[in-house]
Amino acid sequence: MTATPEIPRIDRTSEDQKRTPRGTEPERLWRTVVGELLRDARADRGETLAETAQRAGVSPQYLSEMERGRKEPSSEMLAAVSGALELTLLDLTLGVAERIAAGTAAPVRAAAQPARAFYALAA
Repeated sequence: MTATPEIPRIDRTSEDQKRTPRGTEPERLWRTVVGELLRDARADRGETLAETAQRAGVSPQYLSEMERGRKEPSSEMLAAVSGALELTLLDLTLGVAERIAAGTAAPVRAAAQPARAFYALAA
């Protein structure tokens, strides 16, 4: 009787799982944090999806998907929705970066203040 050769094991661990230490959460996706920030900004203004979407020139369905982190919106879409919420792309970017860095829900307006002050001084 001959011995059957051993079948090599295939490591199916994803690269992200290999880089993430056990017991810690992987970094959140940019689109997820952008969506949360947009939803929070809209809620702070007391607006419905339809109201904000109309001003931004997007469908309420698309805005809903953006807010839920289901879409990877273009910079043009982000600019349109941010503008409808009276935010700049810089406000949005800084707010997202702070939320990711802190791992918490930092307020969008607080993140935007240093940048606005900087640009006000530059003018």
